Amino acid sequence: MLNIFKKWRGSPDLSNEQIINQEELLKGEIPNHIAIIMDGNGRWAKKRALPRIAGHHEGMKVVRRVTKQANALGVNALTLYAFSTENWKRPKVEVEYLMKLPEEFLTTFLPELIEENVQVRVMGDKNKLPMHTLKAVNKAIEETKDNDGLILNFALNYGSRTEIIAAVKDIVKQVESGKLKKEEIDEGIFSNYLMTQTLPDPDLLIRTSGEIRLSNFMLWQLAYTEFWFTDVLWPDFNEQCLLQAIHTYQHRGRRFGGV
Repeated sequence: MLNIFKKWRGSPDLSNEQIINQEELLKGEIPNHIAIIMDGNGRWAKKRALPRIAGHHEGMKVVRRVTKQANALGVNALTLYAFSTENWKRPKVEVEYLMKLPEEFLTTFLPELIEENVQVRVMGDKNKLPMHTLKAVNKAIEETKDNDGLILNFALNYGSRTEIIAAVKDIVKQVESGKLKKEEIDEGIFSNYLMTQTLPDPDLLIRTSGEIRLSNFMLWQLAYTEFWFTDVLWPDFNEQCLLQAIHTYQHRGRRFGGV
């Protein structure tokens, strides 16, 4: 059992024998949709006697590198867990900084995202976002809406349980109004009421920093997703880590409940 569990985890340090060649990797199946729980910014900063916000700033640079590499590999969608509905519980100074990061990232790298043909999307409750954050997000969405390359989907003020409850309420309204019959409700119908209705379910989930839990992230959508956990803290996550995760994915047997 422990050996099976270890296969879920990535190695924090890649030896020469473990270095993954991108050209070889491209000969195999590339995940259509990759989701990442970006964890460990605070611990990265603490190890260096820096404030937590320094870790978040460093993590922002990793978002850029991973986005570029995922796009180059032909990944169609990349969903990044940027801020959860529970993150509001963090210290006010940290929350305020986290709300400035999308603005800083999108303002700095929007020209590059447009050049790379990346389409920016955001899922989550945008009503609670500060105006400056919302303005930057909407600008990026508008200016990249016609791009047909990688979909860069930020989960911002997102919580899966809230998403599922909202979907149930919407379906109830449709049934009560006669626009939908309860007999018609199935997995496909339900998925159409989620925030990811235009995206396929993730093929691969990556979580950094050694934590092994979903933290209220895409609970419905991850039903048959392959999980890959690594002890690497998000600011230390690099291109080779992503290649290793995909390499592991390519050697998994996806049976979707079959034999």
